[in-house]
Amino acid sequence: MCAGERMSAELMTSDPNPIVSGRSCGTCTLCCKVLKIWELDKPPGVWCRHCKPGSGCMIYSGRPQECRTFHCGYLTNPDLGEEWKPSHSKIVVVPDMEGKRIAVHVDVQRPDAWKREPYYSNLKRWAALAGVQRGQVVAYVGGRMYMIFPDRDVDLGMVGEGDWIMMDERMTSAGIKFEAHKLHKDDPRAQDLDAQQSGQEVLRSKPTE
Repeated sequence: MCAGERMSAELMTSDPNPIVSGRSCGTCTLCCKVLKIWELDKPPGVWCRHCKPGSGCMIYSGRPQECRTFHCGYLTNPDLGEEWKPSHSKIVVVPDMEGKRIAVHVDVQRPDAWKREPYYSNLKRWAALAGVQRGQVVAYVGGRMYMIFPDRDVDLGMVGEGDWIMMDERMTSAGIKFEAHKLHKDDPRAQDLDAQQSGQEVLRSKPTE
């Protein structure tokens, strides 16, 4: 199993205790800021009203189920070193699209965090591995989405619940080149693709978490 596949598998584990030995959230609470929390109607990029930054959840015993079951990539993947701890990196690594997408959710106060090293080179490496299987590697800064390709990054703008992300590929003299486009679900092109059940080639975007 390649590194990209292993990371996706680790992130999607059904193990009831998937946390890497010796790791814990500690004082890190960044997921409470960068992710959308459906049950609380909390948008991405703002602190949860129940979070005390640097301390923890003030309703921990009664927190939503989605919070109870969530574990970021740093906690579950031993291949991600201490530099990936969200309180340090300002990045929360999350699986998406049933393992077809690896998403990094970035602190809006540090919007360039994903472009810093050692993170950026790793994202590019994951993107190269994902491309082989028509997967995706993306960065979210608030509701704004960037598609990460090995050779470039594509700013897709604000991506909402009704949007689809369409992946295209074309052959060039340098090899296969991937493209990404945003389509609204009501766009005839998106409807046609849905009817064709294009599966891996057209990955519907999930609203930011």
